[in-house]
Amino acid sequence: MATNTGNPGTITFDEIFAKLENSRLTINHYKLITAAVLGDMLEFFDYFIIGFVLQFIVVPWKLTFGQTAIVLLSAGVGSLLGSFYFGWLADRMGRLKVCIITIFAFSVPAGLMYFTPNGNWVFLTVLRFVVGFGVGGLYSVDLPLVQEFVPTRHRGVIGGIVTALIPAGTLLAAMSAGYLTPFFRNNAASWGMTQLAAEPWRGLFLIGLIPAALALMFRFWMRESPRYLISRGRHADAVKSINWILHENYDPQKVVLGPGAGTPKAAPKFSEIFKYPRSVGVTWMVSFIQSIMDYGFVLWAPTLLMLTLKIPPTQAAKMMIVVAFSSIVGKFFWAFLGEVVGRRIAGMLIGLGSIVTCLIVANFWSATLGGWPVIFLSFVAVYFFINGGWSITGPYSTEIWPQRLRGTGMGSAYGMGGIGRIFGPMILALFAGQTNLVTPKATLGAIGPAWTFFAVCGAVMVVTYFFAQETRNKTVVEIEQMLGVPEKEAAQAAGR
Repeated sequence: MATNTGNPGTITFDEIFAKLENSRLTINHYKLITAAVLGDMLEFFDYFIIGFVLQFIVVPWKLTFGQTAIVLLSAGVGSLLGSFYFGWLADRMGRLKVCIITIFAFSVPAGLMYFTPNGNWVFLTVLRFVVGFGVGGLYSVDLPLVQEFVPTRHRGVIGGIVTALIPAGTLLAAMSAGYLTPFFRNNAASWGMTQLAAEPWRGLFLIGLIPAALALMFRFWMRESPRYLISRGRHADAVKSINWILHENYDPQKVVLGPGAGTPKAAPKFSEIFKYPRSVGVTWMVSFIQSIMDYGFVLWAPTLLMLTLKIPPTQAAKMMIVVAFSSIVGKFFWAFLGEVVGRRIAGMLIGLGSIVTCLIVANFWSATLGGWPVIFLSFVAVYFFINGGWSITGPYSTEIWPQRLRGTGMGSAYGMGGIGRIFGPMILALFAGQTNLVTPKATLGAIGPAWTFFAVCGAVMVVTYFFAQETRNKTVVEIEQMLGVPEKEAAQAAGR
């Protein structure tokens, strides 16, 4: 730790960050975490609400399969591009500014979809693309912002918690579609909103404007990352951020860089992430593979429950609530385990669990165990691993980069996940022998080969995490040193 600055009465950023490392979580830490959790939850509300709206408009609009597929796919393509772009932008403009930009980017067009002309699926598609573009950015940016404020010992758990409640956004979308659409139908006319009464699905888009209010919460509840500010030479602003998070009153005039700190570097280029090929290889591959499994599972699981158990859609939906709950439990479990055994071992265990549970589905899907259908029990277990495991994959994809490339690196990894979500249905279509590459129909004959393929994906995860570099209990500076970042650049990240 650099303490001898040669200036009596001064203190270095290195000393202040040491205090941050040893501090308890303050009320402003909890504000930061709450804002991030709500932001990610509501962005996925906006992202998935279209699936429920389509149930209302496909028939009256006489949409073809191709038109419906384009509407659904547009947000995914937008999310892929938004992840790369906003992650890169966060390393140039700052995490907080880009968080606010992304919130408006997905909430405003979500609200504007209320005005979609009847039958105009192209209008809907364009706005869905913009929604996806913004959604892809927020998670890629707010997680780095949170991680750069919290002590190292809490970083993995808090990153997992931010990830854990994302499924609540989908649940909120389902509840809104189930309960608010009849409410709008019965009451909107009395408000003078006759169109909403006739077409209550439009109200679901208006709800999508709610996250815009979060921009104000981000503006007043959060501050810019002090590490980012130091990297840009904005030392007085960095002190203000540290004062905010620690409830301290350091004088910016008396907080100095240590003698080992270098000068601020220019904003990074995207290509700089390839200086860290191990980080690129691990985060890109895991995000890609896990997205294939996760999205493929969500696409087919409800239908397979209906086909194998011969139950109506409503009963399958109720069973999927239990499956979804297992993923939330899994996210908390893996987030805490990652702090105990490390991200690398936890990631390998997630892969191993995926192998075992997916092979059980592939080989015993028609069996029962103690009167319970194996396919249901195994689906609960599968989702515990492949979706719950995101509480390791997401935070690790943020941690394993130099500070000045953290947004770019995380955005690129999340973007590769977007590519995986596109490839997943294509692969399932191949196993099912279908030409529908966006939403291939689930068939019983495809269960064995499809879930065997998912088990292979789990094996790839194990191998990939084997080569991962461990970040547990490592400070930002220690991670930079592990990555081989030049000493002066690492010192700049610490404010030394």
